[in-house]
Amino acid sequence: MTAIDTSGLTKEYGELTAVDDLDLTVDEGEVFGFLGPNGAGKSTTINMLLDFTRPTAGSATVLGYDAQAEADAISPRVGVLPEGFDIYPRLSGRRHIEFAIKTKGAADDPDELIERVGLSAADAARPAGDYSKGMRQRLATGIALVGDPDLLIMDEPSSGLDPNGISEMQDLVRSEAERGTTVFFSSHILEHVEAVCDRVGVLNEGELVAVDTIGSLREQFGSGATMTLTLTDAAAEVQAVAAELQGVTDVTASGRTLECTITDPTAKARLVTTLADAGATIRDVRIEEVSLESLFTALTNGDADGSREADPADAIATEPEVAR
Repeated sequence: MTAIDTSGLTKEYGELTAVDDLDLTVDEGEVFGFLGPNGAGKSTTINMLLDFTRPTAGSATVLGYDAQAEADAISPRVGVLPEGFDIYPRLSGRRHIEFAIKTKGAADDPDELIERVGLSAADAARPAGDYSKGMRQRLATGIALVGDPDLLIMDEPSSGLDPNGISEMQDLVRSEAERGTTVFFSSHILEHVEAVCDRVGVLNEGELVAVDTIGSLREQFGSGATMTLTLTDAAAEVQAVAAELQGVTDVTASGRTLECTITDPTAKARLVTTLADAGATIRDVRIEEVSLESLFTALTNGDADGSREADPADAIATEPEVAR
């Protein structure tokens, strides 16, 4: 069974089409990254999956249930970490967790959840209004994990976290995936996406422009990896040999350094073997893959700065997140 399945999912706000004919499938147990510039339609998509807003056309199922007709069956099995969540300033972190457990009718140990998201017992005893943004993010994550959800939806989960916090969040996502939880999250921190995702979907101006593993997207849309080889002798002696190989382009030689663009991943091993057969002694090899930032920019037509009109879903008021 798929965790998320949309067919022709569309949301229009007057003349603006926020999500346009979205066909997307997320398998159970996978970590799926949902990428796109600001205003691409990510939040609108998430709101339709959670029945916070109704689609103009198309349909969506979550954990096998219709997202609109059977929302009550979905809610207990989904944990949500929204962007821009609210907390109750006077309540302690622990009381937030306890309230979420009671509301969801779960049997979780609040102390275990608090430890799981990286908050200390002392932090949990303090009023949440005194928390830093990163601590609030951890608290909201703990609330989302109440009830051991089958699907965890996270909107910008690394927002406000320092590098150590981001690393802890990555470990948490991996841990949830190992427990069998499907994780669906949007993020602008592309290193986070690359570190934990099985697949990614890229949304641009409401349309899904790519869905695949990051490695496959690099092969399809990247301009190629750069491979730099340090040789014992002059690189110019084997420059022509390298240039003749299929999947190897833009070969330049400088002193004992040979630099090539690799357009076919299988060409990396062929290049090393061919140069060795030609009598070259290779002292070092360095490979620089196409950055995820470059790939993201290419897929979104250079719109990585999020210059498009803001996503209308950002203005939709929803119930206090603690009560979910």
